[in-house]
Amino acid sequence: MRTGLSGSVRDQQRYLWTDAFAVCNFLELFRQSEDEKYRRYAIQLIEKVHHVLGRYRADDSRSGWISGLDEETGRRHPTACGLRIGKPLNERSASEPVDERLEWDRDGQYFHYLTKWMHTLCQAAFVTGETAYGGWAVELAEASFARFVRRSGSGEIVGLYWKMSTDLSRPLVAAMGLHDALDGFITFRQARHAGKTLANAEAAGLSAAIESLSVLCRDRDWTTDDPLGLGGLLFDACRLCGLPGEERFDDARLLEQVTGACRDGLLALLAGRQLSLPGSHRLAFRELGLAIGLRALPSVADAVTKEPSEFARARGLQRTIELLLSYQSLGGKIVDFWLPHARDRNASWQAHENINDVMLVTALIPDMFPFVGKVATAP
Repeated sequence: MRTGLSGSVRDQQRYLWTDAFAVCNFLELFRQSEDEKYRRYAIQLIEKVHHVLGRYRADDSRSGWISGLDEETGRRHPTACGLRIGKPLNERSASEPVDERLEWDRDGQYFHYLTKWMHTLCQAAFVTGETAYGGWAVELAEASFARFVRRSGSGEIVGLYWKMSTDLSRPLVAAMGLHDALDGFITFRQARHAGKTLANAEAAGLSAAIESLSVLCRDRDWTTDDPLGLGGLLFDACRLCGLPGEERFDDARLLEQVTGACRDGLLALLAGRQLSLPGSHRLAFRELGLAIGLRALPSVADAVTKEPSEFARARGLQRTIELLLSYQSLGGKIVDFWLPHARDRNASWQAHENINDVMLVTALIPDMFPFVGKVATAP
């Protein structure tokens, strides 16, 4: 297994994004089959991710937990200083000039990968009943916010760094990802929800971070025609609908902005005919991200039309959801296009084999990944 759950240690291929999806897939297989081995696989994979990506690389001059904690304390708090991405090359040194092409292959920490792992830990907490996972999600949120925030000269929070060094001591890429603030705002609330629901813990330390991220989310244009970005917006929309409402955040207005960006971006994607190109000119995992998001649309529609609901009062939102639902079949078409490539293991598939495989599985069994706090029934 390329997850490293069997075979020797050197066979492990740890990559935080891929592992986050894989854990959710194991949890969903456990839910569907009630076979304990899938629950066990999910737990084992979480342990491996923390043990490998929560520590310095073998080719790093530093060793041990990246948090600097001793071995025993580090095991109890594996996310206290974030988790490495798992890229093939070590991070750029402080004295080394930036090489934009090479930076894609260098290690460090991405904010949007950390939020995916927070989400995964929350799902694992609900499915397994292990409250420690929710606690680790909160710790990861607190650590990432403290180190990724970018401040003005006066100390005001003005953004988030896109990529930080392994120990979170310095930014490697200063620009902010288009959806990082949105992703953080929703995921931090999800972590707080998990802590409160499962352990009756308020996670009060996250309140200030959530408030700050809500400010960063105000009246932003989330529009993108990138299929993975569109899938991420739909993922965020689905989770936003599953969170307990908080009036001061005006979730209905945010959902209207997010789904409106999905509508505009999806129409632009289709107009560009990118999905009509041969597979050699496309990236499977990015399109499968859109397929996963589209599978979550009926749950968003249910939340928007349900009475009483703060979303039900937003008539423009309902019209946008109706338009998006008319494109729901596109998700199935994307999966059907890539399934033969996966079976044949052709060059376009093998170029990103691990992430393609895991996201294809998620697109086929998506009922765990996009939801908050409970598993929704398949549409």
